[in-house]
Amino acid sequence: MKKLEKFIKEGVQFMTEFTKSVIEIITGIPAGKVMTYGGIATAAGNSRGARQVSRILHSMSKTHNLPWHRIINSKGEISLTGEGLELQTKLLEEEGVQVHKGNKVDLKKYRYEVMICDDLDWI
Repeated sequence: MKKLEKFIKEGVQFMTEFTKSVIEIITGIPAGKVMTYGGIATAAGNSRGARQVSRILHSMSKTHNLPWHRIINSKGEISLTGEGLELQTKLLEEEGVQVHKGNKVDLKKYRYEVMICDDLDWI
């Protein structure tokens, strides 16, 4: 039981660098902007990790208060259906993001780009 409590309390210590990067990137997406799963994966160092980003988002959104609604697929579409689709659309529209017919978002207008910097020693 003590191991489980320690894991829950200090769970960040057990995350991979990729997971930590994904969480950092997602928390940095400003209101009114969106990113794609693939864009986040690439910025976090794994251009083939879009599905992993989806898993991280699904499993850690509540515990890390992640703005999950700002993540869409590479076609600019909301991937959810039903109530999830309605909620994501509502949250995006409240932030000023227009969601068009077919649950599409204009990536040219609303995409958030992350600057990738490998060496931050100069800061």
